[in-house]
Amino acid sequence: MQQKQSNSIKETKNCWWYSFFDTWGPISLTVLLYIGIRHYIAEARYIPSGSMLPGLKVNDRLIVEKLSLRNRAPSRGEIVVFNSPYSFDKKLIADRKKQLPSKFQCSFLTFPLISWIPTLSDRACDAYIKRIIAVGGDRILINGKGEIVLNGRSINEPYVEYFCPSQPRFNLCRPMTTIVPKGHVFVLGDNRANSWDSRFWPAGGFLPQKEIIGKASWRFWPVSRFGKLD
Repeated sequence: MQQKQSNSIKETKNCWWYSFFDTWGPISLTVLLYIGIRHYIAEARYIPSGSMLPGLKVNDRLIVEKLSLRNRAPSRGEIVVFNSPYSFDKKLIADRKKQLPSKFQCSFLTFPLISWIPTLSDRACDAYIKRIIAVGGDRILINGKGEIVLNGRSINEPYVEYFCPSQPRFNLCRPMTTIVPKGHVFVLGDNRANSWDSRFWPAGGFLPQKEIIGKASWRFWPVSRFGKLD
């Protein structure tokens, strides 16, 4: 009698476990697979602003791949997605009223659905997208229009249509001359007249290479403009 009761209890426990696993197992596996792919291989991002016009438009959906930049340094001209300056710019961090969120907290806050809750957002967890203009050791000069002289030579930028206005009264662009330190890159938006980029970050404007999340490689939405990014 006791043996039968013991077997019945075991069967009940096994039944509960299998029922739980059948329901939550696939969901848990999907979430873990999503997190693993997102962290190590690639992830989808969307364009929230017009700083990369005309090439990348607001609400474009992109694939950001993370493998290529693990084995080499980033190159001039590449479009990269990187951690928010609010997470690495020393002056912006000094102005914070609360502690920086951890990587785990940012992973949670940027998870789909959760990231849509405004009260939970933190600017330090945001991601930015810009184009690499200069790498470590480069000497760069930017004039008031946003045009570039790199290592003493003017560079052709066919992807830029919107330079800064020539009227000083309306020009918010910042001319500058600087040398990019090793281990860093200098990034600008293609929309030079409307981009918060290396020209304006208060602690110097250099993006540490370790803050780069990945390279923006493909646009998958809208379908009419599907293709590889230049």
